[in-house]
Amino acid sequence: MQVGYKLFAEDLSPAELVRQAVRAERAGFDFVEISDHFHPWLENHRHSSFVWTVLGAIAASTERIGLATGVTCPFLRYHPAIVAQAAATTALLSGGRFTLGVGAGERLNEHVVGKGWPPVSVRHEMLAEALEIIRLLWSGGYHSYRGRHLTLEDARVFDLPPEPPPIAVAAGGPAAAGIAAELGDALFSTEPDPGLLTAYREAGGTGPGYAEVPLAWAADETAAAESAHRLFRFGLMGWKVQAELPNPVNFEAATAFTTPSDLREAFGCGPDPKAHLKVVEQFAEAGFDRLALINAGPDPDGFFAFFEDELAGPVRELARGR
Repeated sequence: MQVGYKLFAEDLSPAELVRQAVRAERAGFDFVEISDHFHPWLENHRHSSFVWTVLGAIAASTERIGLATGVTCPFLRYHPAIVAQAAATTALLSGGRFTLGVGAGERLNEHVVGKGWPPVSVRHEMLAEALEIIRLLWSGGYHSYRGRHLTLEDARVFDLPPEPPPIAVAAGGPAAAGIAAELGDALFSTEPDPGLLTAYREAGGTGPGYAEVPLAWAADETAAAESAHRLFRFGLMGWKVQAELPNPVNFEAATAFTTPSDLREAFGCGPDPKAHLKVVEQFAEAGFDRLALINAGPDPDGFFAFFEDELAGPVRELARGR
């Protein structure tokens, strides 16, 4: 098992994201994961920087830690040729430490280019075509492609790493899990659902399972739950809602009646490592072996110290017991 740290790009400046990635490496995390958004989720979030610039800065500022997008939609806001080039460059700059996480996207980020928002079945078709294009371009040489939705014309990525970066495909159901098995190298999820990994394995997938683990550290449990509510209440709505709302104002309305108590039930909150391990165990028991820990608490440096002193050992022990 590998233990990662989720960089919360929607509430942190680009410079702070790089600083926290360096601190995560020093704390002993195996990888950092960062979303690829144009908009933040909520109006009280303050940032949403361009992920590929941030990844380059992290690659230049760290030596060991892995990097991953969690996740990039490679077919609306971007053309897959651009994603193929960006990922290849990031893999080179990081010395092979990069994993490309991809998914079918959210309206929140993809509607901004005015191409509409297709139904999920069409987005899955587009995701599969995008992955075929990315794989083609990573194979070297010039390529063209004409699919039902996407086209590539006489294109070549010149700067390629010795080995292509792994691709982790986000799945919320068996259809996307099948795409992950056929065209990806790993599965990505935000829920401790063993059925997703079962669908992935039954479709022929053999790679690791990535998942985001919701935690909120603070010296006081109430403060942790209040911070989780401020930062992550959008996450309680589930993927079907998260994928469809277009702007932060809509997420504000959809979460108007969510309370800190609701977040306390979903997150490991407060200073007690047992509360955090209880949440981590749900994902480990579901079979996920690449766990990106979210800290929705108010003090990132306090969380890093907590991880080093009280959480890292028990989480690693949990991993060894699987």
